[in-house]
Amino acid sequence: MVILRSIKVMITRSTLLHLRIPFSVFLLPVFCFAASQAASSNYWEYLLLFVILHLFLYPASNGYNSYYDKDEDSIGGLEKPPEVTRDLLGTSLLFDGFALLLGMYFGWEFVVLLLLYGLASKAYSHDKIRLKAYPIGGLLVVGFFQGAVTYFMTLVALDGLSWGAALQMDIWLPALLMTLLLTGSYPMTQIYQHEEDARRGDKTLSRILGIRGTFVFTALAFGMAALGFLFYFERFHHFGYFLVFQAFLAPPIGYFAWWLWRTWNHPERADFRSTMRLNLISSVAMIAFFTLIAFVEI
Repeated sequence: MVILRSIKVMITRSTLLHLRIPFSVFLLPVFCFAASQAASSNYWEYLLLFVILHLFLYPASNGYNSYYDKDEDSIGGLEKPPEVTRDLLGTSLLFDGFALLLGMYFGWEFVVLLLLYGLASKAYSHDKIRLKAYPIGGLLVVGFFQGAVTYFMTLVALDGLSWGAALQMDIWLPALLMTLLLTGSYPMTQIYQHEEDARRGDKTLSRILGIRGTFVFTALAFGMAALGFLFYFERFHHFGYFLVFQAFLAPPIGYFAWWLWRTWNHPERADFRSTMRLNLISSVAMIAFFTLIAFVEI
């Protein structure tokens, strides 16, 4: 009871908002894709893994990032972030601890992957390292850990894979595709933060590319990912999967094209709400498709 009361006191309203738990839905497609390819049918383990990743690991990363950024303008999931308080750091570390503790259920290999993810997220934000300040390094860390590492550790948890399984094509190829998707979409999440990043001295890739360049970069990355999914589905499933996937992606592609048209000559339209709307539409579309193929043979 004493521990529960301490946690309740620690998590202030500001801290709870900066954990941005609902924002984790934008990373849910990676989990859903990996889960759809897993052989396990233990739904209790699916639920536990979801809790570890989306209720503890990702919020811990969000909170730690917010603590060191101390943003005044809009950030992912928060249009008007409240002032950061000291308890945010302690709470984010506590959430990391809960993730590792619960992760022991899946074995030490999974726990090590959780730990590596947590360390990478801290290196991304911490003022002494701050990979976020480097356009390529920051992008690669985000894409690799939120994409490939998350995909692989989901299968390590659900199917008990060893690390050596990462060398198998049916494992590394979809993991690479998830990295490509995250790498392509991440600069879009920075497109409305150019002024804030400039004040802090963070040279994000989106700042370097500019508004138009960010749209072009994302379009090229998603085009490459589409070709990769075509190969993956033909190789390990069949062409019908790819066609259905494209049907599900029609809404986010349509919104992206419309927003690009509106923004090309009016950069002020590259704003927070449009970015969040694109993220939500694309996340829901991919979650729906990956959930479908998990239960239905196309």
